[in-house]
Amino acid sequence: MIAWSPTTTNGDQTNTPGSNGYEYGASRVRGFSLTHVNGAGCHPGAAGDVPIMPFAGAMTTSPSADSTDAVYASGFSHANESAGPGRYAVTLDSGARTDLAVSTRAGIGDFTFPADRPANLLFRTSNSLNGSEDAEITIDPATRTVTGSVLTGGFCARRGNGGGDANPNRRSYYRLFFSAVFDRDFASTGTWKDATITPGSTTATGGEGYLTGAARAGRGSGGWVGFDPASDRDVRVRIGISYVDLAGAVRNRDTEIPAGATVDAVAAQARDEWRGELNRIRVGGGSQARRTAFYTGIYHALLQPQTVSDVDGRYLGADMAVHTITRTQNAQLGTFSGWDQYRAQIQLLALLRPDVAGDMAQSMLAFAEQNKGIWDRWLHLGAPTHVMTGDPAAPTLATFAAMGVTNFDTRAAFASLYRQATVQNAEALDTRGCPGQCVAQRAALEQYLALKYAPQDRCACWGGAAETLENSLADHSLAMWARRLGDDAAAAAMLERANYWRNTFNPAATAFGGYQQARNADGSWVGGFTPATDRGFAQGSSATYTWMVPQDVGGLGELMGGGHVAVERLDRFFRDENGNWAVGGGSAVRYDPTNEPGIHVPWMYNGLGQPFKTQEVVRRIVDTVYGVGPAGLPGNDDLGTMSAWYVFAAMGVFPQTPGRAELLVAAPVFPRIEIRRSNGVRLYINADANGGAAGETDPFVQKLELGGAARTQSWLPESFVRKGGVATFTLGARPRIGWATEPGDLPRDHVTR
Repeated sequence: MIAWSPTTTNGDQTNTPGSNGYEYGASRVRGFSLTHVNGAGCHPGAAGDVPIMPFAGAMTTSPSADSTDAVYASGFSHANESAGPGRYAVTLDSGARTDLAVSTRAGIGDFTFPADRPANLLFRTSNSLNGSEDAEITIDPATRTVTGSVLTGGFCARRGNGGGDANPNRRSYYRLFFSAVFDRDFASTGTWKDATITPGSTTATGGEGYLTGAARAGRGSGGWVGFDPASDRDVRVRIGISYVDLAGAVRNRDTEIPAGATVDAVAAQARDEWRGELNRIRVGGGSQARRTAFYTGIYHALLQPQTVSDVDGRYLGADMAVHTITRTQNAQLGTFSGWDQYRAQIQLLALLRPDVAGDMAQSMLAFAEQNKGIWDRWLHLGAPTHVMTGDPAAPTLATFAAMGVTNFDTRAAFASLYRQATVQNAEALDTRGCPGQCVAQRAALEQYLALKYAPQDRCACWGGAAETLENSLADHSLAMWARRLGDDAAAAAMLERANYWRNTFNPAATAFGGYQQARNADGSWVGGFTPATDRGFAQGSSATYTWMVPQDVGGLGELMGGGHVAVERLDRFFRDENGNWAVGGGSAVRYDPTNEPGIHVPWMYNGLGQPFKTQEVVRRIVDTVYGVGPAGLPGNDDLGTMSAWYVFAAMGVFPQTPGRAELLVAAPVFPRIEIRRSNGVRLYINADANGGAAGETDPFVQKLELGGAARTQSWLPESFVRKGGVATFTLGARPRIGWATEPGDLPRDHVTR
């Protein structure tokens, strides 16, 4: 729940650099916020609530009036900064030092001030990344406490916020409560509102609004507490947060970080817990850089979902009412970047922590029930933001079911998602928020079912072709899930709909072959087409989306003119006109590793009978696109999705398609891998090293064995994930072109044509 870490600035307190409050290239800090979202792609994203700033100076003006962060911010150097799981520390150029550690719902901080300057700690209660509607602070010198709250919310503020109840994003607003208790008496107190500063005051209220720039600059409220650095330069504070009420924040704090706790002790506990999480995948061999990137990727991927319930089980629901977790849940979990996560992150979560995946599924079901039965595409905490396109909850829960996640009400969840896919809800025609945050979920469903595609001119969605592809994949996932539940009628209906992607494939789109292309309701193709167009698509081009059919690779190859033609087109997708690799992004007609619609494409050669090319492309991406340091990811992490892709690629396996548990194979970069699922299942991946000192592996599969038996398929069966086993790779420096190429050995598509 808590992510107490820095908010940086480039000189504008209403426009924080980076989508989530921290940017490595920024050189100044304006506070340490209690909440963050990991790697979201929208700027500003969400959260960044209640920045707390150690200020070594006299309080003479309002921090809100310091709209360029010239006074109440400080420079810092990365040389004086350290970060690890559960802990962050930095010495600012002002001389003040911050050392923070967290539990699940609470944090503890040591602030050390210079001896020769005033020592003040600012609570910027109104200054969330997206601004705020209201904020409040109360300082109680008698009990050494600072308490308060901020009413804020929305996602991607510039597009979706503002307005009143008519604003569809308003349903993702929340009030964050906090309670901080100090180990020292206050030497002074004060508050501010807008440009007015009031020394000695102990209460203040007032929000900033939700806009950026001049309309928001100079507004807001907060307070500070001062200390006497001559007697003691160090100040320790324990703080708890809650989305329910102030009592919850106090209870969370005192339960998880009791009086007498230290930063070192809390950090050690967090580190031990994270060591346990990272130890769920153990590797042998490989270079230090490989291991660093790999375990950082696991860490990033497991930062979500986030806990949203208090220690007593209460949580803020999607209906903005307070609810309590069920008896079978460990916690209510939230923040679901569905369009991103369902392609890699949720599979890694289910692989390592099926228990957490089940809690997430049960949580999402509860949020849907609180939201008139609608499963929103992108949840911040538990509330709908409507971001992106498609129906990602369906493939997410279907994947959980396929991978052996059992601790949620599978039949109730399936019934709810199936109803959403078959019965048009009241908001299916709502175009508010379009294109990026269309309210409509399963947009214009009755029209979609009648036309068998989403029309560009009447869609209520972000791109008709993209919506068609997303729905086709979601329906395929539901079909797979229905089969598991024994519902043959639902499976047959959804399998038919899984083929609707064919209705937006135009075989005559260009002289170079067919592409996905948006269509109008009258059946005509939207004009002005080129493979680079993004008209009809969401954050991607036709060249990328044309490959977004992982559930029917064989069928896509047939429409392109045969598997050999599809392979040739894939070759051109990963290389430029001169035959050089083009896997780093930057071209609308080449592979883009920075965004989700095409991240599965390197693995599609397996389904076309040339798996050695998957091995070649995946190793190239692993070696050149990912790494360590600030540039270690190809783009924003999208709540762990890009990191999860890397983790799978480094292990030499990747989910074949959402709603299934088969794993496509490439070549693992580590000679030894052990996966310890939380349900007790163990998976082992072994490969021979190439004899290098670092234990590196060669990139090409020569032979694959499962349980000691030779395997002629370039994929591992569902039983490997669900029951465990030993997969043994024999690798080499050159491709074995004839391996896993027979038609009967290709990955199964599970569709009817």
